[in-house]
Amino acid sequence: MSDNFENLRIMVIDDSKTIRRTAETLLKKVGCDVVTAIDGFDALAKIADTRPHIIFVDIMMPRLDGYQTCALIKNNSTFKGTPVIMLSSKDGLFDKAKGRIVGSDKYLTKPFSKDELLDAIREYRPAA
Repeated sequence: MSDNFENLRIMVIDDSKTIRRTAETLLKKVGCDVVTAIDGFDALAKIADTRPHIIFVDIMMPRLDGYQTCALIKNNSTFKGTPVIMLSSKDGLFDKAKGRIVGSDKYLTKPFSKDELLDAIREYRPAA
């Protein structure tokens, strides 16, 4: 299977400008259309307009954390099928379990590598 990431809309939700910029740069290089959000509220405002294929969400964010954001996305009938991949600097079993409970599809530990990011997209991208 060739790596064709073109026309793939990816949302990256993280309160860290560095993480957003890093992920955005990586993903744009492989052809993805990238939408970024600074927190859960920002993301929820953008999801309906942008309809991302895959969403990466940081867990530790102000106002609305990654768990709450994921739960809100998964509880929405339009977006419940959208893969949500949690990003966290914590690699604890509890955090991963909590992520599963709110409906996340995968869990990546920060700092993530380019390969981890792309592998997660390969795993969850919609069939062409």
